Amino acid sequence: MSRINILNLYKTMLKESKKIPSYNFRKYALRRVHDGFKENKGLRDPDIISEKITECQRNLEIIKRQAIIGHLYNAEKLVIEH
Repeated sequence: MSRINILNLYKTMLKESKKIPSYNFRKYALRRVHDGFKENKGLRDPDIISEKITECQRNLEIIKRQAIIGHLYNAEKLVIEH
């Protein structure tokens, strides 16, 4: 997978994370995406990179499901969200 595709995956994960309605879950997802990509920025082994990309794609599906579930069972906003 090329650098551009990896950056697109990163941006997509951030965009989908921002759709999560719950403040705490949204912030956690954004932090995990950011930290995960930052942690693996220096990887050079193609096999490990491929594994990490597959893991990210699975996590992207989880984030999408969490956003849908969050909208189905919407809770009241927290004080810090107002």
